Amino acid sequence: MKKIAILKGDGIGPEIIDCAIEVMDKIQEVSKVDFEYSYGKIGGDAIDNFGDPYPKETEAICKSANAVLLGAVGGEKWDNIESEKRPEKGLLRLRKSLGVFANLRPCKIYDSLKDNSPLKPEYIKDVDILIVRELMGGIYFGNRGTVVEKGLKTAFDEERYNEEEIERIARYAFEMSLLRKQKVTLVDKANVMDSSKLWREVVKKVAEGYKEVALDFMYVDNAAMQLVRNPAYFDCILTNNIFGDILSDEASQISGSIGLLPSASLGEKMGLYEPIHGSAPDIAGKNLANPLATILSCALMLRYSFKMDYEAKIIERAVEDVLEEGFRTFDLDSKNYLGTREITREVVKRIK
Repeated sequence: MKKIAILKGDGIGPEIIDCAIEVMDKIQEVSKVDFEYSYGKIGGDAIDNFGDPYPKETEAICKSANAVLLGAVGGEKWDNIESEKRPEKGLLRLRKSLGVFANLRPCKIYDSLKDNSPLKPEYIKDVDILIVRELMGGIYFGNRGTVVEKGLKTAFDEERYNEEEIERIARYAFEMSLLRKQKVTLVDKANVMDSSKLWREVVKKVAEGYKEVALDFMYVDNAAMQLVRNPAYFDCILTNNIFGDILSDEASQISGSIGLLPSASLGEKMGLYEPIHGSAPDIAGKNLANPLATILSCALMLRYSFKMDYEAKIIERAVEDVLEEGFRTFDLDSKNYLGTREITREVVKRIK
């Protein structure tokens, strides 16, 4: 029995997770495997029910599972509550409690969607990027505060990493690169930040054990430019928490829609899988959300948590076939599109 903790979350989260489960149920049918689902609350949904964005009940459910599938968290309803109880804090605590330090965010250009990219076709030819983002350290987890100094309100957030945190994510990136084009680009700000200087020092040492992998370095501002100017330059991007957060959203637009990009957050024992987009409360309940990123996150779950690479490829091929046959979601074509449920059914039809 393969145990999956399901956290639907807020906004469009319940809709896209229901679609993902429909796909997983089809995989059960065609592959003769058994998935056991257990459900927990997170984010605003958990605040409304438990007064906590990541309650102990949800943590227990997640830790008893083999993998966690997450929808999305947040929304205007919870924007004005105290900082430590906001839905996003629940997500950070979830990642920390599961020990998932390696966030993998692939960005692949589908031939059938080249016209949806804001970049010219010649710029996106052969684009296939994997962003490997450190997920449990850096500025999101560092010391922070707001104080009054000389009569002025002053706020600070601390960026902090140690050698072990950098080494373990670097090894993940190099191992992943061995399965790809054997090239790693470390994105940092080593010209001004001491934490980035340490990243370079540690990553160079790790690279000594991977002679077959080419390593280069790029400042984050230049990397943001090159993702638009020459995205095919990149293969594996290795970077810290905040830079990876920003660059992966930029990369999502190269593909044509943030609704297409899945993610896997991996640790020593557990995997957390989710689309990289937000909760989109403005379209929640309208059958307009794109479920494909969540469905593709299921493919990553099968590959990394359950070693079911064949079944993962079945899902990925089904999504690709749906797109190649001209089916579109609202974010890809607002005039001629299938609803959330309808495009899911098209994917399910192609899982054989």
